[in-house]
Amino acid sequence: MKTNDEKEALRSALNGVIGDYLEKKENPLQIEMQFRYQSKAVPLNRQGLKETYPTINGKILLMVHGLCMNDMQMTRRGHNHGMALAQELGKTPLYLYYNSGRHISANGRDLNELLEQLVLNWAAPVEELIIVGHSMGGLLSRSALHYANQQQKTWAKYLKKIVFLGTPHHGAPLERAGNYLDVILESVPYTKPFARLGKIRSAGVTDLRHGNLLDEDWEEDRFKKQKDHREMVPPLPTQTECYSIAAVIKKEKDRLSPKVIGDGLVTVKSALGQHENPAKNLAFKPENTWVIYENTHLDLLNNAKVYNKIKTWLT
Repeated sequence: MKTNDEKEALRSALNGVIGDYLEKKENPLQIEMQFRYQSKAVPLNRQGLKETYPTINGKILLMVHGLCMNDMQMTRRGHNHGMALAQELGKTPLYLYYNSGRHISANGRDLNELLEQLVLNWAAPVEELIIVGHSMGGLLSRSALHYANQQQKTWAKYLKKIVFLGTPHHGAPLERAGNYLDVILESVPYTKPFARLGKIRSAGVTDLRHGNLLDEDWEEDRFKKQKDHREMVPPLPTQTECYSIAAVIKKEKDRLSPKVIGDGLVTVKSALGQHENPAKNLAFKPENTWVIYENTHLDLLNNAKVYNKIKTWLT
């Protein structure tokens, strides 16, 4: 009999693979976006927030998972960046739970609205909001911020820092080859049975081809091979400090350029926002980027050196 963690992992994987279809058919297996803490939904009202966080403070730390995953899987090999950072740095931890098979822009719009509700109902004066996004989670965060700035949302004023972990800012080569899902599903516990469905690529997966953030980015046939024609958005928010970590599976001195290989899913250039077109280059500050070697895409969630780098940036 499967545990609750296993059931959640399977449901998250299914949403990553065919989440757009589940939403279209109003299937009960589709995941409705929500904030969670300790695997439970966080109510967006003051009383509910006080009950969820008896020692609530105004420093919010939001953790955003990647494709085919969920909030519980932000804990890997006994370590959880969010919980550890909250304890050491005095933050209030919060986790996003969402259907990663939907278009990134659709999830970005919803996160924008949820964050507005959150800060307006937070049970303490909000001092800061920090987001740590893994993989697709980083793209989703950038999309939400774009719509927040368009609509002059309150929450964007509190966003002080964003940390991107292995985020494919300019896409993932494996998605272009059609086997991104094959790799990620084989890597996540309990989800290997879904790997054979990898050729069924959800809207969320095809958005990873070039790192789509907006509705306009996917209006054409998403399965058609085409060049990067994403709409221009402000590269990085000027009011927010942005940081990015890229992983490389090879040793630094490997003869085959490790930076081309990246973490097995995302190249170093994509993770650091570097693009041959200057207009699309995210231009992270050099001191706000870091590359770790001999680590995979998922190792970014539990590596002690990665954690210490994040902690240094957030201190």
